[in-house]
Order: sequence, then C-alpha cells, then structure tokens
Amino acid sequence: MAEIKERLLPPKPASAANLRELSYRPPISGRQPFQGIDVLGLKKRGQGLRSWIRVDTSGNSQVIEVDKFTMMRRCDLPARDLRLLDPLFVYPSTILGREKAIVVNLEQIRCIITADEVLLLNSLDSYVLQYVVELQRRLQAAGAGEVWQSEGELSRRRGGSRNIDNMFGTPSPDYLPFEFRALEVALESACTFLDSQAAELEIEAYPLLDELTSKISTLNLERVRRLKSRLVALTRRVQKVRDEIEQLMDDDGDMAEMYLTEKKSRMELSCYGDQSLLGYRSTDGALSLSAPVSPVSSPPESRRLEKSLSIARSRHESMRSSESGAETQSIEELEMLLEAYFVVIDSTLNKLTSLKEYIDDTEDFINIQLDNVRNQLIQFELLLTTATFVVAIFGVVAGIFGMNFEIPMFNEPNAFKWVLIITGVTGAVIFISFLWFFKHRRLMPL
Repeated sequence: MAEIKERLLPPKPASAANLRELSYRPPISGRQPFQGIDVLGLKKRGQGLRSWIRVDTSGNSQVIEVDKFTMMRRCDLPARDLRLLDPLFVYPSTILGREKAIVVNLEQIRCIITADEVLLLNSLDSYVLQYVVELQRRLQAAGAGEVWQSEGELSRRRGGSRNIDNMFGTPSPDYLPFEFRALEVALESACTFLDSQAAELEIEAYPLLDELTSKISTLNLERVRRLKSRLVALTRRVQKVRDEIEQLMDDDGDMAEMYLTEKKSRMELSCYGDQSLLGYRSTDGALSLSAPVSPVSSPPESRRLEKSLSIARSRHESMRSSESGAETQSIEELEMLLEAYFVVIDSTLNKLTSLKEYIDDTEDFINIQLDNVRNQLIQFELLLTTATFVVAIFGVVAGIFGMNFEIPMFNEPNAFKWVLIITGVTGAVIFISFLWFFKHRRLMPL
C-alpha cells in the first residue's frame, strides 16, 4: 500500500506546463480541450488545480492536475456535476449518466468515467487506493484475455486443435465495455465498504444489547443511544445507494445514456459514413464528367441523385437498426450488472433492518421491565398508604384521650389496655378490608 501511495501521490505536484503534455487526445470534431484556457491565469485568479488519478483502458495510472473549467470542457460536464465530487461538500450517493461521461459519487469513490479513462479524485483514503489497484488488475487481466483470445483466433484459422477453438472461437459473453468495468469496481467498493461497516456494527451491537437486558444502567443506555444513531446514519446511506441503483434499473433511458463506448463507436461510424458518402458523390461526379454522353448508358441527373439518396437512406436505416439492437443489448448488460449489486446492497440493508428490529425489541423489553418495576413501586406505595391510614387511627384515639378533661374511665385500671386492644383490632379489620378490596379489584397480585 505504501508503494501505491508513493506512485499515485508524488510529493511534488505536476506543473502547469506538464498539464498540456498530459492532456487527453483531441475529440473527433478536432476541437482542442485546452484551447483558449490559461491554466496559470486560472490559478492566479483563485481557480487552483486539483489532483486527479487517471486510469486509462490499459490499466495505466498517473497523477494529473486539472482545474475545474478544464475538466468541465474535457468531459462535457456542467459545474453542478463536478460539485457532486467536491470533498468539501457532503452529497448523497449519486450515479449520473451524461453525454460523454458517467459521474459516480459512491461513498469514498468519487470519479468521472468516460469511454477512454477514469478520473478519480486523488485521496489518501485506503478505499480509493484499493479501487485504483482493483481497476488496474481487472483491466490488465482483461487485456491479457484479449491477447489470448486473438492468439486463439489465429490458431483456429490455421487449423488448430478443437480445444483451442472451443476456448477462443467465440467472444466471452461476460464482456463489458470499459465504463461498465469501472462502474462495476466502484459499485463493488461501495457495497463492500457499507457491508463491512454493517458487519462491524453488528459485532458491536449484539453483545451490548445483551448486556443492557441483563443490567440496565445509564452507561449502557448511553452506549446504545450512540449505537442507534450510527445505525440510523448508516441505514440512510445504504438506502440511498439502493434507491439510486433501483432508479437506474427502472429507467431504460438513463441506462442507455451510460453506454459511452457504443455512443462513441456510433459517432465514429456516422462520421466515416458521411465521409464515404461524400467520396462516392465526388467520384460519381468525376466519372460523369469524363464519360462520354450517351442517352442509353448514362442515367439522367435525377436518377443519380435518387440512387445516392437511396444508398444514404439504407445506410441510415441499417445504422438505426444496429443502434437499437446495441442499445437493447447494452441495457441488458447494465441491468444485469446493476441487479447483481442491487442484491448485495439489499442484503446489507436487510442486515441493518434486522439489527434495528433487534434494538427495538430490546427497547420494548427494557420498557416492560421498567413498567414492571414501576408497578411494583405503585403497589408498595399503595400498601404503605393503607398502613399509614391504619396507624393514623391510633393517632386519632390518642388525640381524643389526650384532651384535658376527666372522665370516669380514666379511673379504671384496665381501661388503657382495652383501648389499645379495640383500636388494634379495628385497624387490623380495616387493613384486611383494604387488601380484600385491592384483590377483588385486581389492583395488586395477592
């Protein structure tokens, strides 16, 4: 990992002069992406350069520094899409398909995927470095597979063995274009990161909840409260990734928009078709000028124009049919890719949902225990109140006999004893009557 950091994060950033050397190849239209932009001037005006990790289709990576406006022109993206990748702002997980790029913001993975390269924000995060390493490994493995496949084709054409024909005769059905491979690694990294966090939360949560059920204390309640807040935040993030994948799967137009390699191939094919059509017309005109005029052999001008239009129409129809077929195929490929990671992220969400239900059940159990203790305290208070009422009877009798007046009963030697006996029996009868009433009303289990 240290070697990867040294290779991807050099201590000295690239200068603005090297930026033009590391720029991308010009587009088909011939328009230079850096034309008219002074990087030094932008840096002086406060538009500083930002470090990006560039990974091409061969798996080669390099660190470049590009400013915001150059990146906007380079990938044909609006400013709001680049703002989603800004590490200074916190945005939910998003996958956006644009004309020439796919904007991916999945947890720590914030990148721009085009048909030729991946531009990833340079970061010291381990998951970002793992994403770069895994993407390079898969691209290099895919390149080696294509070499073996081409060798198998040559051996099959030269009359090779049947095993090589079966192994390399047909292209792999699992072939994915470059942008889908990069998107797959990003989805895998995000799903793995979220699943690992969910697993750590599960390992920490279940022993803590079991301890709380056995011993209810302020410290345990505070730990469970923090755990539940983390669980809610993680569930919200997992739910957002799941909703984003589900939204892409439900919209065929968005999935077709993300097929960048096919759109680039169609654009190149259309440009080649237009050039060939212009060459055919110029050749036809040159032949018509040099050939001798004959009313039998040379068709009139209207027939030549009609023939040219019919050729162009047939090419256009064939191009549209191939475009629709490729679009359907690309939608199926992307849909299967999204379905696989939708199942993974849905499994992670189910784990968090089960954990939340376990926490809710633990809270219900604790509330039941507290209610039970509260009921016991109420019952004890009721008994204590009844006993206080009985003892108050003795206070009333003592208050009556303590008045300053004389009666003949004070002269009797056994009068005090009989007063105590009668008062005690009366209090006991009253107390037993209260207990019977409480039992009859089911106010306490006696």
